[in-house]
Amino acid sequence: MNEELYSQGKDDVIGDELQVSRRDFLKLSGSGLFICFIPGTIGAIAQQRDRTYPSDLNAYLKIGDDGRVTLFCSKIEMGQGIITSMAQLLADELDVALDSIDMVMGDTDLCPWDSGTTGSRSTKYYGPPLRKAGAEARAVLLQMATELLDVKQEYLVVEKGVISDKRNASKEVSYAELVEGKQIIRNVSEVSIKPFSEHRITGKPVRRTDALEKVTGEARFTGDIILPKMLYAKVLRPPSHDATLLSVDVSATRKISGITIIQEEGLIAVLHEKPEPAERALTLIKANWEVREAKVNNTSIFDHLKEAAHEGRIYVEGGNLKDGQTEAQQRVKSEFYNHYVAHAPMEPYTVVAHVEDEQVKVWASTQAPFRVRETVADTLKVPEEKVHVMTPFVGGGFGGKKSGRQISEAVRLSKLTGRPVQLAWSRQEEFFYDAFRPAAVIKLNSGLNEQGKITWWDCDILYAGSRSSEPIYSIPHFRVRTYSGNVHPFATGAWRGPGSNSNVFAMESHTDILAQAAGMDPLSFRMNNLIDKRMIRVLKAAVDKFGHEFGKGPSGKGFGICCTNYLNTYVATIAYVSVDKSTGQVKVERVVCAQDMGEIINPQGAKLQIESGITMGLSAALYEEVEFSGGNVLTKNFGTYRISRFSDVPAIEAVLVDNPELPPQGCGEPAITTVGAALANAIFDAAGIRLFTLPMTPERILAARG
Repeated sequence: MNEELYSQGKDDVIGDELQVSRRDFLKLSGSGLFICFIPGTIGAIAQQRDRTYPSDLNAYLKIGDDGRVTLFCSKIEMGQGIITSMAQLLADELDVALDSIDMVMGDTDLCPWDSGTTGSRSTKYYGPPLRKAGAEARAVLLQMATELLDVKQEYLVVEKGVISDKRNASKEVSYAELVEGKQIIRNVSEVSIKPFSEHRITGKPVRRTDALEKVTGEARFTGDIILPKMLYAKVLRPPSHDATLLSVDVSATRKISGITIIQEEGLIAVLHEKPEPAERALTLIKANWEVREAKVNNTSIFDHLKEAAHEGRIYVEGGNLKDGQTEAQQRVKSEFYNHYVAHAPMEPYTVVAHVEDEQVKVWASTQAPFRVRETVADTLKVPEEKVHVMTPFVGGGFGGKKSGRQISEAVRLSKLTGRPVQLAWSRQEEFFYDAFRPAAVIKLNSGLNEQGKITWWDCDILYAGSRSSEPIYSIPHFRVRTYSGNVHPFATGAWRGPGSNSNVFAMESHTDILAQAAGMDPLSFRMNNLIDKRMIRVLKAAVDKFGHEFGKGPSGKGFGICCTNYLNTYVATIAYVSVDKSTGQVKVERVVCAQDMGEIINPQGAKLQIESGITMGLSAALYEEVEFSGGNVLTKNFGTYRISRFSDVPAIEAVLVDNPELPPQGCGEPAITTVGAALANAIFDAAGIRLFTLPMTPERILAARG
């Protein structure tokens, strides 16, 4: 098999006709050492979904007789940098050069099944098993070298894929020479991985391996794929999610030369060999829609959510709330709100589909290629093994790019026309069909004793989700309840740090309100209620870097703190803002973010992820709000949907709190979850204005000022 064919971003993959099934993988892959393993929680998920994974047929790691190491990874690269950090993990364990590793990502014919790249879980769950696979390969190769060189293993050393006798350097053999002409298959055993002290590549800053492709424009995204005889498709869309099509007239589109018109089972599309005529044809379709009267909009959404919330479920609890209320000297109650927020990736969702002789090939801008495969198989009523999904580079996802109508539409159109089809969403379609971060209400009720200790904590979360809602402070009596259900006028879903953004904004804003009630500054109050040594260490690291003292709020300084535990990544963020009280404009001057994510694999990549999380968090906290009326999404483009600009971004200082005794945890999402509360608390400290709603726009600041 030509490994270059499937390397991430290579042009050769376009138009290739191979249909590589798992059954034939090893036969087609030639000689080499193959290590089979089940990454992370995939095995458990597989059992839940009644799936089987024959480890003797699924190769995840290959060392070829050319000396190249290939990792077949079901995760995808969408800018988060795992294409580099996973290679670092493997290179470290194998003792090979980083540039000798090839990453094959998100290819359903070559990679193991996976539920998707979400939740900052890739390195966390893939990392440890990947190290074991590397250790297994190294152990096998050392044993082979022992026999070939007739040297005891204790005398052998490995450097850049070459094994030698440390007493006689001329006595050596490379990995490539050991596996040449052989096909060796091993499952991961209980082999030990290297201790942290022996890591040489992980923990060091490394430039991203895809950086050159990205900055030169050579990187291939789905929209760059052009197949012979491919058609560009545009689909008729409703004006509202609750609209019903009454009549349609496509006769005017027939005037466009070369146009193909499809009308089948609710799918109305126009296709052309060039995208511009297809777009023009779409504007010529005359459609008559019936739209139901809007019952909810931006103004009424929170009342709607509260009225819809009936049966909650206890997510976590401890102690007894009544006892905590008895112990309290003060009670504090507050309620927080956040509006719908769009994913707004730089690259809109794009799909290329080619249905031919019951064989289906799909290139998709997706975080979940195996979900795409399921959707395609279900749409066309074909077995999943007949569907091959390939994932080029993805231009941002943030939880929004999975599988949906665009996948079904593309494969249906390809089958109906008998030609490859590219279906790329416009920016308006991206906003309209986005599964937004849900609007939510969080209600908090708590109490303090004379020593400024939180005695009880009662939290009701309406439609945000439960993530990061466990109290991080030492509270003897607490309860968190969540409310869920289909209450939104359009789709909602995971958005970078799902649930946590809303919950942490509410919880840490409320914590500052408690600090004010206790007559303490926000830092002293947190330290007074923290016993988790890891959280204390992270908070102190942020405070030390920030370098300023905190006063009782509002101090006029404009300093705000937020802490959280995001799926075992600990974060403390401190923001410094200035507020123009006459206009309500907020200027974020500086942000310090300390993060303990366990062992750090690529410090440069980690800092980039923290910086991107802070920047995106500023955007969501200060500007982003989807406007709507019923099922009609009024926000259609960036002209009315403000995101952070370069001029909005402050000085950002990322503090990496290394914790090598803990395996690597998530990095891509944790920092963003702290931004809302850090800014809200800083705005209060600067101007004495407490904001309870996200985004914290100038209009809301002026209204709160009164």
